[in-house]
Amino acid sequence: MSNRAAWITEAKAHPFVVKEADMPKPGADEVVIKNHAVAINPVDWKVQATGFFIQKYPMILGTDVAGEIHQVGSNVTNFKKGDRVLGHVFSLVTSSPSDGAFQLFSRCTALATSKIPASIPYPSAAVLPLSISTAAALLFKRETLAITPPTTTTSSPPAQNAESSVLVWGGSSSVGCSAIQLAAGAGVRVVSVASSKNVGKLRELGAVAAFDYNSSSVVQDIVEALQGTRFMGVADCIGTPESTKAWTPVFEKLGGRYGTVMPDTSGLGLPAGIEGGPVFAPSVVLKDTYVGEAVWGKYVPEALEKGVFKCAPEPTVIEGGLEKVQEATDLLKKGVSYGKIVVAL
Repeated sequence: MSNRAAWITEAKAHPFVVKEADMPKPGADEVVIKNHAVAINPVDWKVQATGFFIQKYPMILGTDVAGEIHQVGSNVTNFKKGDRVLGHVFSLVTSSPSDGAFQLFSRCTALATSKIPASIPYPSAAVLPLSISTAAALLFKRETLAITPPTTTTSSPPAQNAESSVLVWGGSSSVGCSAIQLAAGAGVRVVSVASSKNVGKLRELGAVAAFDYNSSSVVQDIVEALQGTRFMGVADCIGTPESTKAWTPVFEKLGGRYGTVMPDTSGLGLPAGIEGGPVFAPSVVLKDTYVGEAVWGKYVPEALEKGVFKCAPEPTVIEGGLEKVQEATDLLKKGVSYGKIVVAL
């Protein structure tokens, strides 16, 4: 059995080059996934365009995979060959092509892998992995909002979260969709914002209130929706100076912490006195394992099986395999609203 991949061969190279790749081999705590679908994220086109993050070439990009277990490492007991799974892969962390998504077989740490039921198509499952890790880091890391994560769908939410609330800014983004669901699963009152055409979808995901971020009364509406709660802060799933400026008045009225998807916060114009920080998604399974073990290890597999956690936003599926990865990446670069581009392999 052989492997093929869509390679980036040198800094800023375009298009990806589809050719043979080594077959990944799992370490003791890893699995190898036979990919059926891979999703495209903004980090993919940004890294391709700038060379940021890549330590050596050639490299295989991509973070989101869905497929079936091909091989397991010696310490892995919760997966077996043939299991249907989704996974968050880390080539930008490890600098190993084996850990990239844009190939037929990818290596993934077992903690960033979750079983999926037969009812979830692979392209739908592929929208989730990076967003789960990022949202979990925004909400549950001690350095960000420090909310207690959920661990099960069957018992009561963590008592520490009683009467708590959070503002998810950018709820219709991929990260926002997962953040709403994870926070709601933790028993937290979720208020979110999106464009007017998407606010209804955020309520379907678990937000108790959702508002049009373009509305002149959006700050007042948010504050009123959060009255009587213990406001934990803002999970900024957009991470721009514009988004920071938009939610700053909420902080000025209610306090709270923040977490942002922007790695460099120096240009965000953060309000004086606020505490929190940026997130690096892989940290929830590589360093802050108290988050990964609760979210990836326990909550997500159960919630997917029970249908409590939805694959959102909906995938736009491009058929044609690895040869279509560049087309899909270029399409995402043009902008997508409440959707995610997925390539079927």
